[in-house]
Amino acid sequence: MVTVTGVQPFSIAEKAGIKAGESIVSVNKNNITDLLDYRFYCTEKKLNVLVCDQNGKQRKVKIRKDQYDDLGLEFETYLMDKQRSCRNNCIFCFIDQLPKGLRETLYFKDDDTRLSFLFGNYITLTNITEDEIDRIIKMRISPVNISVHTTNPELRVKMMKNKFAGEVLRYIDKLAAADIKINCQLVLCKGINDGEELKRSISDLAKLYPAVESIAAVPVGLTKHREGLYPLEPFDEQSAAEVIDIINEFGDAHFEKTGDRLVYPADEFFALAKREMPNEGYYGAMLQLENGVGMTALMKSEFQYAVDESDEVCCGNKKTIATGKGAYTLIKSLVDYAKRKWHNIDCEVVAIENEFFGPLITTTGLITGTDLINQLKTRENIGTLLISRCMLRREGDMFLDDVTLDELSQQLGVSVSVVDNDGAELLAHLLK
Repeated sequence: MVTVTGVQPFSIAEKAGIKAGESIVSVNKNNITDLLDYRFYCTEKKLNVLVCDQNGKQRKVKIRKDQYDDLGLEFETYLMDKQRSCRNNCIFCFIDQLPKGLRETLYFKDDDTRLSFLFGNYITLTNITEDEIDRIIKMRISPVNISVHTTNPELRVKMMKNKFAGEVLRYIDKLAAADIKINCQLVLCKGINDGEELKRSISDLAKLYPAVESIAAVPVGLTKHREGLYPLEPFDEQSAAEVIDIINEFGDAHFEKTGDRLVYPADEFFALAKREMPNEGYYGAMLQLENGVGMTALMKSEFQYAVDESDEVCCGNKKTIATGKGAYTLIKSLVDYAKRKWHNIDCEVVAIENEFFGPLITTTGLITGTDLINQLKTRENIGTLLISRCMLRREGDMFLDDVTLDELSQQLGVSVSVVDNDGAELLAHLLK
C-alpha cells in the first residue's frame, strides 16, 4: 500500500472522502505498491478503493469517473516508494569515474524498471524479480529499454561484476515471447565485448526481432578520473571503423530481409572512425536518439529544411555557440549552411575542451559551467551565448558542476540562451 500525503481541492478523491495520512491498499482488489500499479488500475471507470487509516482501520470507497481522470491524490515521492539503485559494479560505469565533490544526486546509480517506462532509462535486469517481469507483461509496459552489453552470460557477469548478470538474460526472451517491445543498448569496451562478441550479441538479439526493435552500440565513456578502476582503452580510428563494419554488414543483411537495419552505431563511432555520418534514412524510426544514435543526421535534416523553407529576416546580432568537440564539425557546417542564405549572420562556433572530465569526453551534454567560463572569459565579443539544453540538469538551471545559468551569464558578462536539440530552434536563435 502507499500513503497519501495530500488531496487536491475539489478533486475526485476529495469528493470521495479520501484524506491525507490514509493509505491506498488496493484498487479493484489489486494491491497498490507504486506508481505503475496506481496508474494502471486507476484507469477503470468504476473503482473500488480499499483505504486504510493511520490506526489500521480499513474502509471501502467507491468511485465513478471517466477512464483517464486523475483522482487528485498526492504521494511522498513521484514513484510512491524509493527509487531502486543499481546492484552492479560494471567495469565501465561512468558514475564511478566522476570526481569527488559533486552534488550527491549525481552519484546515485538508478536501475529502476519504472523509470525505463516513464522516462526511457535503461535497466540491466539484475534488479528485478520474476514477479515484476510478469507485471510488465500483464500491464503491457512497452517498450522496455535494456542495457544488455553482451549476450554471453559469462562475459556479462565479468563486465557487470554481478553473479546474476548472465542468468537474468532469460528475462529478455520472456519479454519478447510476450511481444513486449525492447530497445537494447551495448556499451562497447575495446577488446572485451566488441569484435566476435559483438557479432554474437547482435545475432542473439536479432533472433528476437521484431520484439527487439532496435540495438544501439555505444563506445564506453572514459574520464580522467579512473584511478584504481578496471583498465580500459578508448576506441581509436581503426577499432571504431571495425565496429561500424560489423554493424553495417549485419544491418545491410537484416534490411534486405525486413526493411529494418535493427542495429546502429552511435554517432560517436563515425566521428572516431573519421567517416561521414549517414543520412536520416539510415536510422529508420530513430528509436535510440537519446543514446546519441542518429542525432547528428536528424539535427542536420531539421536545420537544412528550416533554412530552405524560412522567409525570415536575419537581424545580424552577434552570437557565439559553445559546443562539445564531438559536435563542433556538425554545428559549424550548419551555421555555414545558413550563411549561404543570410550573409549577415554573425556567429562563431567554439569547441569546448572538456577539462573537467578529460579530453576523451567530447559530448556536448557533459560540458560544465566551469569549462565554459574558463575557455570563454578571454573572448571580447561573444554577443549572445548559445548553449544546448543537454548541458543542464532536467530543471534547466544548473550544470553538472553546480554552476548556474545566472552565474555563467554574470561571469562572462553576456546574455545566455538555451537551445533545444532541434534544428529549427537553432536557426531561430541564429536569426534573432
